[in-house]
Amino acid sequence: MYSVYFFENKDLLLTQFLKQVPSAGEAITIKGRKGKVSNVNSVDEKRFYVHVTLETVNKNKLIVDNSKKKKGK
Repeated sequence: MYSVYFFENKDLLLTQFLKQVPSAGEAITIKGRKGKVSNVNSVDEKRFYVHVTLETVNKNKLIVDNSKKKKGK
């Protein structure tokens, strides 16, 4: 088992114990967000730092339709 630390920029996203370390260029999903492994660094024989670039999340804004509201007298 390997201790794998997932980083985006310098922020720690997730720490997991895995049987297999992800390789560079592999597609990955962390906390429901899709991304790719950009770099894998070995700290020692059981500890790995995996640098990930995640896709940006586009939050759709709710469009308010005022034409359907009742107009007061």
